[in-house]
Amino acid sequence: MTHIEKAEAEKLLKDNPHLKKYITEIEKKMKRPIFYSKLPMDVKEEVYPNLIYATKGLVFIHVYQKTDMEKPEYHAITPILDKKTKEKLDQILELIYEKAHLKTDIKTQSDLRKAIREYIEKTTVIDEKSGGKLLKTKVGKIKVTTVEKMTIDYHIIKNIVGGGPLEPFMRDPYIEDIHIITGENVYLIHKVFDMVKTNIHIDKSWANRFSQEFAEKIGSPVSEGQPIADGTLPDGSRVNIIYSKDVSIKGPSMTVRKFSETPISITQLINWGTFNAGIGAYLWLCLQYGRSIFICGETASGKTTSSNAIFPFIPPDKKIYSVENTPEVKLPHAVWQQLLTRSTGPKEGHVDEGDLLRAGLRSRPDYIVPGETRGAEGRVVFQAMQTGHPVITTFHAGSVTKVIQRFTGHPINIPKTFMDNLDVVLIQMAVERKGKRIRRVLSVDEIEGYNKEVDGIMSRKAFEWNAVDDVHMFKANRNSYILEQRIAPMAGYEDPMQIYDEYDLRKHILERMVEEKIFDYYEVVEFIWTFYREGVQSLPISI
Repeated sequence: MTHIEKAEAEKLLKDNPHLKKYITEIEKKMKRPIFYSKLPMDVKEEVYPNLIYATKGLVFIHVYQKTDMEKPEYHAITPILDKKTKEKLDQILELIYEKAHLKTDIKTQSDLRKAIREYIEKTTVIDEKSGGKLLKTKVGKIKVTTVEKMTIDYHIIKNIVGGGPLEPFMRDPYIEDIHIITGENVYLIHKVFDMVKTNIHIDKSWANRFSQEFAEKIGSPVSEGQPIADGTLPDGSRVNIIYSKDVSIKGPSMTVRKFSETPISITQLINWGTFNAGIGAYLWLCLQYGRSIFICGETASGKTTSSNAIFPFIPPDKKIYSVENTPEVKLPHAVWQQLLTRSTGPKEGHVDEGDLLRAGLRSRPDYIVPGETRGAEGRVVFQAMQTGHPVITTFHAGSVTKVIQRFTGHPINIPKTFMDNLDVVLIQMAVERKGKRIRRVLSVDEIEGYNKEVDGIMSRKAFEWNAVDDVHMFKANRNSYILEQRIAPMAGYEDPMQIYDEYDLRKHILERMVEEKIFDYYEVVEFIWTFYREGVQSLPISI
């Protein structure tokens, strides 16, 4: 998490001529940026950040801010395609297209990427003296320098398999959302710097073709007759395209919600202040003992991030069944049945979330995870909870009252008497605090059940966020309905109050993990599962 030392930075410049050229130019305008291999969150506190960090492969990112009046700017540094290298690339592409029909075993994007690289190997030969000359060997191979080959490989892969001009963002693990409006620079939601303007510009002259090509990649074509497309990229990123000028005034526009390959850990969320170790300990007990939890909030409030972070609390030997429209749920468990809805092709072949949930009830999972509950499938979610299956799902709502209203109203129409099948409602929001955009769990509420006298659902506040001090308060300490009435008996405690000793232990474990900076997701998984299998005495740190 520290910056790259000078010797390592010099090696980076030597190995990446495009980066060296960029640095040479940028040093005429500002100080040399600080190099990072991984980006620490605290760099956003710098008054005028000026840094470069590595992404996957050959792409580097320069983030800088010159004055108080400006926002941080984001510059993607990629291999430069000059005129002569472009000519060689075109010739190599011709040779690839000539032989492409012979390759019949390509089934995935990974297969295609591998095949392209094989063809580049077969159609080129390294000749460091060839420079900008367009030369062929006697057997018809194109002579290229090492730098030219690296550049050609990047640009061919980027355009055929990758994200085209968006490729740098697809390789950057710190990007949450990509916002494209025709004729304007692309803007990003960055995990460290929030909203940033980039140096990538989608020109109006080729915006139509670009958006159509991108629509083909997600398997959902757009046209004037069908101007809106939704779909998923091979890496799981969610894409929305609005094509028609009648609908999108400036021309085609697009939003990409990036899919994170490695989930953010529970300890990292505690470290960032999304919630505290107390809420983490509470959720740990809830998931260990099969309680149903709804994680609620508005769009981009971090619901899926929090869901993925708490899944390791489910004991490792449990069978889990997940149902989603787009693959965002990540579970580390060995027995995880991951299912996706299907809305393309003939109508009779469509499979919705409700269909998959009903099928799931017959496969006898220990836990059911609908990625997101939106509408009528909510009835099946409650049916699952009624038959004893714990459910963890996300839902769009800003308060526990709204959750109850939406589930008991049209179109879900759950009878009020069924609401006690739900145990916990967690509300999370993206909020502005002291000029910064942060994500916080605002509250954790316990559902006690239906009260006939008032014809309403009774709930109890377990945790609440104090916005003034930015702290979470355990409002139900020694007064928790879920811990005392639902979990303590299952845990085998004769005195329900003993459950708070277990709560305190889990809270302390999480606090110690944060102190020891155990933030890697898979390290956290191993830590929690070691606790399950061997007890607190086997943990690798002192508790």
